[in-house]
Amino acid sequence: MRQQRRASGGAAVWFPLALAFAVGIFTWYAREIHDFFVPTVVDVVVPTFVGQNETDALALGHREQLQMLVIARRTSEQYPKGIVMVQDPVAGVQVRAQRRVSLIVSDGVTYVSTPDLRDQSLRQAGLILSNLHLRLGKTKFVANNDTDAGHIVAEEPAPLTSVREGTAINFDVSLGPPTNVTVPDFIGLQVDDARSVAQAANIRLGQIVWTPFGANGPPRGVVVRQRPLADASIDGHGMISLQVSAGPHQFGYMVREAHAGVTVPLNDASAHVRVVAVDALGSHAVYDGFAAPGQHLDFVATTVGSARLETYVNDNLLDTTVLGREPQSQEEDTAAEGTVTQVDPHVLQSASPAPTAGKKVHQQR
Repeated sequence: MRQQRRASGGAAVWFPLALAFAVGIFTWYAREIHDFFVPTVVDVVVPTFVGQNETDALALGHREQLQMLVIARRTSEQYPKGIVMVQDPVAGVQVRAQRRVSLIVSDGVTYVSTPDLRDQSLRQAGLILSNLHLRLGKTKFVANNDTDAGHIVAEEPAPLTSVREGTAINFDVSLGPPTNVTVPDFIGLQVDDARSVAQAANIRLGQIVWTPFGANGPPRGVVVRQRPLADASIDGHGMISLQVSAGPHQFGYMVREAHAGVTVPLNDASAHVRVVAVDALGSHAVYDGFAAPGQHLDFVATTVGSARLETYVNDNLLDTTVLGREPQSQEEDTAAEGTVTQVDPHVLQSASPAPTAGKKVHQQR
């Protein structure tokens, strides 16, 4: 009887312990299964990404178990290129792990040179500005006798000015020249007086050929021939070519002043432009430099004897223009009213550039 009581008493003690142990094992096992299928959620404090470069910010976010995403890149004067300028959520906020953090990264400030758009149409100017990430600004129409109606006379900021991307470029646009003008009589005038007369008559001078006429030649600088002739009616953009005496007792090749212009082809980068004059003295560079896409270059080329202009863009020959040929026969000598014997350095010094610039090379003689 006493042994039965002891047995029942022991069972009464061990059963609750065994039950508690079994419940504990079951609870632990259930928790392990839960944690296996449903990982524990971890809270993360969002770090400060603003001011860091993009690479470091992304690496830090991944270490903190955050999903990093660059949603935009914007120009900024405050933050250099590649630096995080905005983050969402902001720094210090507590979020769940794997929360997405959005970043806006600075593109810095990009500067470009304004193209020379004079003589371009507004439509063409708009295309060039768009290619350079510039904007078309205000347009003002002005009276102008030298530029076609609807084409650009002036721009602001001036060509080749360094500006930020997105800058607006303002234009003065021509109302157009007179329909027709009457050619003045230039023969017998000094070349400088001829230029003044042309300017007063709203006429542009084209090629000027300095010609040696030998011992009995007219005084230096006197106009001896013009094309077209006096009193002719020409278009408002027509140009007059003059033949000018190099002076008495001058012998040698004819010297030409040719107004030339080059428009750089449109592309995504600046172009290396080289204009070479090839004449009786050899070859020499008239222009050698870099220019923006669509930029228009104007210059005056002075050449001796038979001459041509060669235009190269990025070392590729773009165009060849013949400026003039030296007479080879006596008949041609008479027609040109000059002699051809040797190069005279005094003739070279007489070839002073004309102030008027044209849109293309003029070949009138």
